[in-house]
Amino acid sequence: MRLHISLPAQSLELREDGGHLLRRYAVSTAARGAGEQAGSYRTPRGRHIVRAKIGSGLPADTVFVGRRPTGEIWSPQLQTEHPDRDWILTRILWLSGCEPGFNRLGAVDTMRRYIYLHGSPDCVAMGEPGSHGCVRMRNADIVELFDRVPLGTSVNIVEYALRCGSWHELEPLAAAIRRQVFIEEQGVPAEFEWDDFDAISYHALATGPGGEPIATGRLLPDGHLGRFAVLPAWRGKGVGRAVMERLLDEADARGLRQLTLHAQTYAEGFYVGFGFVAEGDVFMEAGLPHRQMVRLRC
Repeated sequence: MRLHISLPAQSLELREDGGHLLRRYAVSTAARGAGEQAGSYRTPRGRHIVRAKIGSGLPADTVFVGRRPTGEIWSPQLQTEHPDRDWILTRILWLSGCEPGFNRLGAVDTMRRYIYLHGSPDCVAMGEPGSHGCVRMRNADIVELFDRVPLGTSVNIVEYALRCGSWHELEPLAAAIRRQVFIEEQGVPAEFEWDDFDAISYHALATGPGGEPIATGRLLPDGHLGRFAVLPAWRGKGVGRAVMERLLDEADARGLRQLTLHAQTYAEGFYVGFGFVAEGDVFMEAGLPHRQMVRLRC
């Protein structure tokens, strides 16, 4: 299993290693935004793992101070008596960074900054930033998550979010990405890039921290996937994987058992990671070498 936390979306996804979505939760990350420096009160980005699990079996709303239960149970009355407390309740998943110099060791060490996933009072808003650096969750959600994830579970905290919808809804942003990647960068003729399938497809769009478009892809009603494009500055950061996973979620929801795509040959390995298998010989499409790839689900 692995966790994916989107700061712009204020959401946490629990996925199987193969990418299948198990649960999506609303969360609340730092009010001051993203950052790794000690004392910044910001939520660290990048790759982490769950290093410690604290609070197994304790009642909901158990109050923790310094990762130890105080013997108190949060209540509105206790909140009134201690209005300045940063409430850490119910369960703690303590994170440790995996990227030396970025979120591990020295003044950027996530674990030494005591960054947790933890429960919060029911009155605390989710879906919007508000914490001092940790990732706040509803008490019922943190209990469920705590019981499902083992120690060592990977946690990726990112500054991009995903939107999905029709071509009518997403065309201006998605088209800008495809124009830059396919037409300008790869030299695909414009008449090959735009087709009638866009209008009937389900599109996924990734946006950066400022809402700018950074990646896209589409799913046709018959199970064909395509038009995957990631802007150069965002390649190698997991954005393409996130777009693919969101389209596979939709394919599962529609009950599509066979998925097909035409992969540029340099990207075959990326699709193999999602269970696609190459079929047939290499062929040319829009002047670029491709291979058909198929994925079957039981």
